[in-house]
Amino acid sequence: MAAGAWLAPAALTASGRPVLLAGEVERLFLSSVDLEAEENPTLAPLRSGLLALTSHRLLWINEASRSAYSVPLDTVIHAFPPKKSIKNMFASPRVRIQVSASQEGKVGGGRGATSLVITIVLRGGKNDPESFYGRLWEVLKSRSWEVEELKEKENLQMQGLGAGEGPSRVRTAVVGVSGILRKEQEMWESTDKSLQEAFHDLNALMSKAKEMVALAEKMRQKLLSGSAAQANDEELGSKQEMQDWLLSVGIVSPVTKESAGALYHQQLCRQLADFVKLPLEKAGGMIALIDVYCLFNRARGTELISPEDLLQACAIWEKYEVPVMLRKFDSGVMVIQNKAQSDEEIFTKIADLSQKPDSLKMGISPSDAALTLGIAPALAKEHLLNAEGKGLLCRDVSPDGFRFYVNLFKEFDPNDIYLVKDEGLYKAWESTAATVVTS
Repeated sequence: MAAGAWLAPAALTASGRPVLLAGEVERLFLSSVDLEAEENPTLAPLRSGLLALTSHRLLWINEASRSAYSVPLDTVIHAFPPKKSIKNMFASPRVRIQVSASQEGKVGGGRGATSLVITIVLRGGKNDPESFYGRLWEVLKSRSWEVEELKEKENLQMQGLGAGEGPSRVRTAVVGVSGILRKEQEMWESTDKSLQEAFHDLNALMSKAKEMVALAEKMRQKLLSGSAAQANDEELGSKQEMQDWLLSVGIVSPVTKESAGALYHQQLCRQLADFVKLPLEKAGGMIALIDVYCLFNRARGTELISPEDLLQACAIWEKYEVPVMLRKFDSGVMVIQNKAQSDEEIFTKIADLSQKPDSLKMGISPSDAALTLGIAPALAKEHLLNAEGKGLLCRDVSPDGFRFYVNLFKEFDPNDIYLVKDEGLYKAWESTAATVVTS
């Protein structure tokens, strides 16, 4: 059987981080880990990958091929502690888990017909087998996946699915405006009850935090799935406000030094690359680093990071295939932008703007460029300065600030600077200037 074919595949984000299930939280990361099925040599082993322990699964990630496989923790029958002996002192530490599997040896999908022992080989010199086994045992004892299943069943019962045990019990249909209002009222009453329980005391608040994030995400998805064609401007505005509020609730499983260990900055840079995707789309493909710092820390809640950690995480994006990059302008301003965004496209937009009649008369301000490019004025100013460096614009500095004009020096012939052209950009500027004089 091919490598990994005996395990269930797992989805990854664009930056190579695992896509988490509902209520799933990352617990530990280990590098240079092998997965072997020693008792069944026909099952090809997985070599030198990243192992992620979550509250629901064991994930093995091949960072080179961007592939991942999972071992659901609900299939684990027993976890064996690492052996301590003189022989094992000279070999890579190993932790064995017994999991249920199908007759063909495939793991996943609940309890199977047989069992299989998977050997987790910790080849990284800094990997502590005792610490890993302790974390694994804690996760297995907590059985978080069962809590999520119970919540799903409770939600189904609250929605009235499966209500009634016989044909005599018929659920009242939700129809008309009154039915919709009643359903919304029930939902908000349930939400209000959850909030009251959450704020009962600090311990209850911490235990309900994940539930609140999950609830906010469900509400956001419901808003996004609503039909915009049936809503007026006021309703669309309130929906957008609600979406912005829900998006600020936070990241479900922020990367921490405790969970990632030596892989902290690597995993932080990947999570950051996934996080900035939506803010970049909203900001026109570029956003200042200081703004990202505020947004990212706000989403992380109490797990704040330092500016140095953020800068280091951005700096190592070059080592990984992520769709974003860190850029530093000549003025020293640092921004995060999409790799797909090119300066040539921006220069083309600026050139078109500079040749409009109003721009030929009054020039371009950073605010004008910001409206055209869809970015902040401070960043638009950096692009204007870059365009000046490329010879596309000329700068005028006055008490009112910077204004940029189209570069007409390229229209002159060095051998005959007094030659007046009757066509092209110079002619357009001359006509505009004449209009200003006559007016």
